[in-house]
Amino acid sequence: PAFPPVSTTWHSNDDDVYRAPPIDRSLLPTAPRAAREPNIDRSRLPKSPPYTAFLGNLPYDVTEESIKDFFRGLNISAVRLPREPTNPERLKGFGYAEFEDIDSLFQALSLNEESLGNRRIRVDVADQAQDK
Repeated sequence: PAFPPVSTTWHSNDDDVYRAPPIDRSLLPTAPRAAREPNIDRSRLPKSPPYTAFLGNLPYDVTEESIKDFFRGLNISAVRLPREPTNPERLKGFGYAEFEDIDSLFQALSLNEESLGNRRIRVDVADQAQDK
């Protein structure tokens, strides 16, 4: 037949005709509740760099890589995981993630209480004063 079966015409190869809009993850029912509308007071965010998040309740086997993976998709510039001075193998259970822009920090905060490893980790605005 001159026409291909109906089912193939609308998702044929000229995919410029029909491009699905990028998925707004906040509309997905599976989105963490925080992603829907982070109840974060934007006035608590730093006005200028560094845009640093405090990470608490980290598993002791966490690595910089796993932190970067946790925040994948965000512009993360640095991860700092303090270690016990007496036992450099052992992490203190908290750390800091530094982001390149305010929006990445804001997004990161919406991951508060998401699970990393087997723990729900705390993501909060790092206290700028103590971070110097």
